[in-house]
Amino acid sequence: MHWGTELWDQFDNIEKHTQWGIDFLERYTKFVKERLDIEQSYAKQLRNLVKKYGPKRSSKDEEPRFTYCQSFFQVLNELNDYAGQREVVAEEIGHRVYGELMRYSHELKMERKAHLQEGRKAQQYLDTCWKQMDNSKKKFERECKETEKAQLCYERLDSDHNATKADVEKAKQQLNLRTHMADECKNEYAAQLQNFNSEQQKHFQFIMPQIFKNLQDMDERRIVKLSECYRGFAEAERRVVPIINKCLEGMISAAKSVDDRKDSLIVVESFKSGFEPPGDFPFEDFSQNIYRTVSDGSLSAQRQEMRGDQKYTIGKSKGKLWPFGKKSKGTVSEDFSHLPPEQRRKKLQQRIDELNKELQKEMDQRDALNKMKDVYERNPQMGDSGSLHPKISETMCNIDKLRHEIQKHEMWLFEVENRTCPRGDRRLSGGTAFERPAEINHHGTPGRESPEGSYTDDPNQELRGNQRYPDPQRAPEFDDEFEDDEPLPAVGHCKALYPFDGQNEGTLAMREGEVLYVIEEDKGDGWTRTRKQNGQEGYVPTSYVDITLEKNSKGAVTYI
Repeated sequence: MHWGTELWDQFDNIEKHTQWGIDFLERYTKFVKERLDIEQSYAKQLRNLVKKYGPKRSSKDEEPRFTYCQSFFQVLNELNDYAGQREVVAEEIGHRVYGELMRYSHELKMERKAHLQEGRKAQQYLDTCWKQMDNSKKKFERECKETEKAQLCYERLDSDHNATKADVEKAKQQLNLRTHMADECKNEYAAQLQNFNSEQQKHFQFIMPQIFKNLQDMDERRIVKLSECYRGFAEAERRVVPIINKCLEGMISAAKSVDDRKDSLIVVESFKSGFEPPGDFPFEDFSQNIYRTVSDGSLSAQRQEMRGDQKYTIGKSKGKLWPFGKKSKGTVSEDFSHLPPEQRRKKLQQRIDELNKELQKEMDQRDALNKMKDVYERNPQMGDSGSLHPKISETMCNIDKLRHEIQKHEMWLFEVENRTCPRGDRRLSGGTAFERPAEINHHGTPGRESPEGSYTDDPNQELRGNQRYPDPQRAPEFDDEFEDDEPLPAVGHCKALYPFDGQNEGTLAMREGEVLYVIEEDKGDGWTRTRKQNGQEGYVPTSYVDITLEKNSKGAVTYI
């Protein structure tokens, strides 16, 4: 079906239809542009979302260890890849659809304009032919009417006997002139009419059908182009579907990799302190001295004051009795003594591994420099071997420093591992709890650690290194006031932080976690006089116990 044969008289409607087609094409182009913007914005927002909730690379300690964290970060990685595929879709739409539509829309407008101008030009030419024919027709009609008037005038004068011969002759000449002019107008009208009919036939049978055919081809090509763009739009999506499916499969695999038992084990390994749960608190019988004589009034008054007032803890924090209490926020020490034993052991092992890696790098660099030095010595033209001596010396110095650091950390690790061994193996060498191994003493003051390596967060202990390990030779010099007829009143109680053998005379053996009565405070020599539940009395190292005194008790301040 051709427009030229069926729509030969619908040039104006064809013009409107083609304009509507171009308007539709531009509207679809605008739709593609907005869809392109949505895809780009969507991809950008997804990438920003991944960046916002992704892992931070600022510190190694913040690296995810739990499987659910690692799984979430894998999901974020897959989502980032998915955002990349949305960018690919946007790029495909931008180049293959939107760009092509913009170019084709411009070409289509120019082509339509050319075809319409050609049709208007043909229509204007036909209108000109019609006007010429119409003018010649009107002129011929006008001349015919004038000729008829001249003929009537001649016939009237010729039949009038009163008219002169000159008037009759003049009327005859006028008639002949009008008749001649009418014949000329007739011939001209006939020629114009023949020319118009010929141009009109040519116009409607050849020129306009060809113009309509060109417009029809143009419109059909526009429709085909829209169809191709629709298909290209879908193809851009379909090309990335396999990769998007892989991203989704990756998310599902990440979800399957979550292991709740493994995460629970990581929690245990991360926060395990090495401490044991505290023992039971004993019953404190404050009525044991209720029948003392009035002559001990000062002690009775002291006991009465203790009953009415609250207790307070001197030296170590009372919360230390419960190992899950909050730790003080002290400075981080080099030997990690601020950490519980188990965590300290892990940190030391981790630090040793790092130092070994650094040492291996320095040793590799030393070997490489030595090889280069040998090459320079055999081939002096390649370089000066003496220029490598500073670098070799620096490397050797770094190796010595690293080895010293590794040895120091290994000694700390050895100390922690010995102190976190089972209870039966905790006794230090030499038979006395106060003696320390020579290799441990080599490192100096071990920070805020107990004599058995247990964790303590009391910063004051760092200032009392000389009192933490009292001289065992002083133990036999205790007086014999244990043999009093009546026991001294308790001024507080204490809990053993570490086991003590009590082999020396005047000392009292105790188990870790055992609760004793305090009957005499530390006089500054590092010993505290205590009594067990069975009445046995003796001195224990002040640094081995956590002491709680009554608020109104008298005596020297205990350093813990």
